[in-house]
Amino acid sequence: MSNTRTHSERAGKRSDRSLTPFIRSEDADGVTGCEARGVNVIPMRPAERTSAEQRPLRVLLTTDWWEPVVNGVVASVATLRRELIALGCDVRVLTLSQGIRTRSEPGVYRIGSVSAAMLYDRARIGMPASRRVLREILDWRPDVIHSQCEFSTHVWARRIARTLAVPLVHTYHTIYEDYTHYYSPSRTVGRKVVATFSRRVLEGTDAVVVPTTKVANLLTGYGVRRPLHVIPTGLDLQRFRPSRSPAERADVAALRASLDITPDQKVLISVSRLAKEKNLDEVLDQVAAADREDTVLVLVGDGPYREELEARTRALGIADRVRFAGVVDPAEVQRWYRIGDVFVSASRSETQGLTFIEALASGLPLLCRRDPSLDGVVVDGRTGWQIETPDEFTDQLGALLDDSARRAEMSQAAVDHAAATCGSPQFGKAVLDVYQQARLRRTPRIISRLAVPA
Repeated sequence: MSNTRTHSERAGKRSDRSLTPFIRSEDADGVTGCEARGVNVIPMRPAERTSAEQRPLRVLLTTDWWEPVVNGVVASVATLRRELIALGCDVRVLTLSQGIRTRSEPGVYRIGSVSAAMLYDRARIGMPASRRVLREILDWRPDVIHSQCEFSTHVWARRIARTLAVPLVHTYHTIYEDYTHYYSPSRTVGRKVVATFSRRVLEGTDAVVVPTTKVANLLTGYGVRRPLHVIPTGLDLQRFRPSRSPAERADVAALRASLDITPDQKVLISVSRLAKEKNLDEVLDQVAAADREDTVLVLVGDGPYREELEARTRALGIADRVRFAGVVDPAEVQRWYRIGDVFVSASRSETQGLTFIEALASGLPLLCRRDPSLDGVVVDGRTGWQIETPDEFTDQLGALLDDSARRAEMSQAAVDHAAATCGSPQFGKAVLDVYQQARLRRTPRIISRLAVPA
C-alpha cells in the first residue's frame, strides 16, 4: 500500500531559536557535536542499544486536531494510533487542549491553547507547554516523533525530536492553497506563500508521508526535497460497511424517517464540513439541474458556510429536497452513510478525502467532481464516476438511480474495492516501515541527562 518516492538531496541546515530552552543539537543528517544547554547527547553504547531494541517502539504523535473535533486529520491520526498499538508499539499523543489549562489523560497530553477561530473555524493556537508534560515526554524518550499538523504542535515536535536526536516524520494532510480565500485575495500570492511555508516546515523532517500522488507532486512542485512516501490513510472496514442485520436495516429506516424521507425516495448523501472550499454550491446546482423529484440530498456536517448554502437551496427552489443533518457523533457517522444510495461531492480541496473511502466501504457508488486525488478511488463505471459538467451529473445519476441491478452491482464493487485498497492494517504497517527507514538513516544516540526549561 506504500508507494515511496525518495529525494536524496537534503535540505540545508538552519538554526532554530525556538530550541534554546532545550539544546541546539545536530540536524537530521547526524552532524556530530551540539551546543549543550543542560542536556548531553552521547553515542549509544551497544548494550544500551540492545535494550532499546528489545522494548516496544515508542511513537509520539503530535497534532493540533484531536477528539472531540471531527475532521479527516483526527480520523487519520486515531486510525494510525490504533493500528500502531495493534502492531505492538507504545504510542502517545501530544495535542492541544480546548482551553488554556494543560491537562493529561492516559496516553494523551493536551497543551493549553487559545482560540484562533478568527483565522479558521475551531482552530486553536498552543501556549507554551508545561514543564511537567515536557519532562514526562523526555523521560519516556520516544524513538520516533510523527507530526500531523504544521503549526503549534509541529513546533513542539521539532523541539522534542532535536533534543532527543530521534527521527521526525511528518504527514502532510492539507492542500493549503485551496484555503487562500481565508487569508489572501490573490490565489497566486497565496500559492507562493504556501510553497515557501511548506518547504520551511518540511525541510526539518526526516521523512514526509502523503496520502496520494497528487500531494506528492504538489510538494515536489513546491521544491520539497525530503523523502516522500505515498501512503493512503486506512479505514476500519468492520465499522464502515453496508447494513447487515435486521436491527441495522431498521436503524436506516428510522434515520430516513427522522429526516422526513419516504421509503420510495433515493438519497444523495454528502459528508463534509460546510465550508466554502468544499464547493457544495456546485452540488446544489447539479441537484437543481437534474430536477429529480424522487431524490433527496442529505448534507451531513456543519460549518461557517451553512447559512449561504441554505439560502442557495431556497434560491434554486430545491429547499424541500435538501436536508441539513448538522454535526453527528463521530462514533455514529457510519449509520448516516447507510441511508444513502449515492455519495456526491464537488470538492477539489482534498488530499485524499476519507469520506470518499468511507462511502465506498459503506457500499455507495461515488458521483464526484473530477480530481487527481480520486484517481485510485473512483473507477469510472465500476465504483462511480468523476464528472465535470451538470449534464454529466444528470446522465450518470440517472444511470445509477434508474437501474437498480446496476446500482447493486456498483455498490458491491465499491465494497470490494475498499476492502482491496483501504484497510487500516496495511496503513499501519506502511507507516511503521517509514519509521524503520528513518531510524536506519540516523546514528543512534541517547540523552544522558535530561533537563527542561525553568
